[in-house]
Amino acid sequence: MIGLRRAVPKSLRDRSEAGFTLIELIVVMAIVALLLTLAAPRYFHSVERSKEAVLKANLATTRDAIDKFRGDTGKYPDRLDVLVEKRYLKALPLDPITESRDTWIIVPPDATEKGGVFDLHSGADGNGLDGTPYKDW
Repeated sequence: MIGLRRAVPKSLRDRSEAGFTLIELIVVMAIVALLLTLAAPRYFHSVERSKEAVLKANLATTRDAIDKFRGDTGKYPDRLDVLVEKRYLKALPLDPITESRDTWIIVPPDATEKGGVFDLHSGADGNGLDGTPYKDW
């Protein structure tokens, strides 16, 4: 009984070891595409929402540092870098919408002898999720 094997046609043996059929792959790809169409908009919306939250926090922190500088010195800083030099901030804040530290819009005080930086706004174009322009934040 050496070499006796059940007689299974070679074509059936090869087919069971071949892998996935084209139809199975298409069905899986369709399911993945459907899931992506549901998940992608939520993902990008949450990314925008988080960028806006970081922008609001950076503006609040920098405005607080400007107010503390004025309280300590009696005048506003001449430029934003002074807040870093005098250690009111560790570094200039990043505008997460423009992804730059150089796009801040500086609002000077009403009199130039009071300093140079009264307030700052984002230099980003466009509107936030609530419809408010970034330049008005």
